Amino acid sequence: MLLNKRPPLSYLFNKIKLELIYVATITLIVYFLTTRFEHLLPEMPLTIPTFIGTAISVILSFKLSQSYDRWWEARKIWGGIVNDSRNFVLQLQSFLGAGNEQTIKQMALRQIAWCYCLGRSLRGLEPVDSIGKYLSHADLRSLEGHTNKPLGILQQNTADLRQLREEGQLDVFSHVQLNNTMVNFTNWMGMAERIKSTVFPVTYRLFLHTIIYVFIIALSISLRNVAGYFEIPLLLIIASFFFLLERTATHLQDPFSNKPTDTAMTAIATTIEINIKQLLKETDVPNPHPANEFYLM
Repeated sequence: MLLNKRPPLSYLFNKIKLELIYVATITLIVYFLTTRFEHLLPEMPLTIPTFIGTAISVILSFKLSQSYDRWWEARKIWGGIVNDSRNFVLQLQSFLGAGNEQTIKQMALRQIAWCYCLGRSLRGLEPVDSIGKYLSHADLRSLEGHTNKPLGILQQNTADLRQLREEGQLDVFSHVQLNNTMVNFTNWMGMAERIKSTVFPVTYRLFLHTIIYVFIIALSISLRNVAGYFEIPLLLIIASFFFLLERTATHLQDPFSNKPTDTAMTAIATTIEINIKQLLKETDVPNPHPANEFYLM
């Protein structure tokens, strides 16, 4: 997640350097053709590139809006995970009587593991890396049979809740309340997986890039009477704004892509771990996840 800090110019340039190379090549070729064969090319009124630029602005606005909606939905999902994780531990402490402290701790640690595991799974990383310290050896072995590791962790806590109910440690009302919280975790996970698996149409990006290049060509022909040392840098600057906006929208549309623009799932999971361990009165509470130069993972 990007912070309220200015990204370095090198980061911005690296995002669009290939497109700027294409634009520079196109403008040089068009400038050469318009100066060499000026008498063969008709005059192109400035209204034509103006119309194309307006169309690009509308398309970009739509893509930015849709991409931000996906990013904001992802952030709301993880906000819900934070709230329900806290509620889960508070409910366990409220509903279970004395003598169940170890069971509460084990289930709370599983919840911490689930948060980290889900974040890594959504980012396409190895889900069980770095969660061994929260799970028992039996829990880790049972996860080996699961393709969806976060779902396997939820099943372990659900099984413990059923056992507590059968042993009379939970009354019917408390069991229902805790089961509702577990259902919420499954729903949040399913919503995040839906965003992850639903791709933005690739043809939309290809069409947008094509029309930007057409706009640059049309504008270059319209400005053929302008000196090259002024025209080419001007076209590069104009194109860079369009491509930066397009690339921003492309990154926002994939909020679980393990990039600076994605949802700060590691930082959120660390916050959940801090909150849960403090509720358990543990001493090994971690520090908040550190931020990088201009973003938080």
